[in-house]
Amino acid sequence: MMPEIKDGAVDGDDAVVRLPGMRVAYEGAAFDESALAETWTAQLQDWLNQAVSAGVAEPNAMVLATADPEGRPSSRTVLCKGLDERGVVFYTNYTSTKSHDLTATRYASITFPWYALQRQVHVRGEVEKVNVAETAEYWASRPRGSQLGAWASPQSRVVDGRRALETALHGIERRFADVENIPFPPHWGGWRIRPDVVEFWQGREDRMHDRLRYVRTDDGWQIERVAP
Repeated sequence: MMPEIKDGAVDGDDAVVRLPGMRVAYEGAAFDESALAETWTAQLQDWLNQAVSAGVAEPNAMVLATADPEGRPSSRTVLCKGLDERGVVFYTNYTSTKSHDLTATRYASITFPWYALQRQVHVRGEVEKVNVAETAEYWASRPRGSQLGAWASPQSRVVDGRRALETALHGIERRFADVENIPFPPHWGGWRIRPDVVEFWQGREDRMHDRLRYVRTDDGWQIERVAP
């Protein structure tokens, strides 16, 4: 039975959830300019390493936000599969909604939401497709099941039930049954976000959070502090 909703509260068997009163006390350590790495890449890699060490679930998960040509936004979670001075990389179907958005607008933002560490990292910038050589290298590292799924799924299209997906997968399994090294589909590959802003957010007491960001300028990168 669904919980009953009354006056902004959800009455369940064991608890009443009142959204206005839900909050967490942020008690993170100070994060100031002297703690920043020389580059945004080094700083992001350091925080990513700390998230891994802390046991954060899927530390490379990031929320990708895009907009269509009319400016209507959408967001979803993807996995970071590349990080260097050129930008942040994820892989997907080029016929997906996100890819249609990126093809049209050439701009995106991503957020690494490390709630357990009371941290976030926001990255905004133009996008470009990852080259074929890099795509092939990453594709070869994927489990065979994931490779088959990429061939089978018409990502973001309406399908006639779960059975249609399973039928498509079985067909792909038969197609590549005798193929040891499955090639990557022509409609599949990577996107790289080339940042012009990278912001590091650390939760602090009384909502006086630390927000430090690297901003690309004509003369290189500069550091800014932003009010919480």
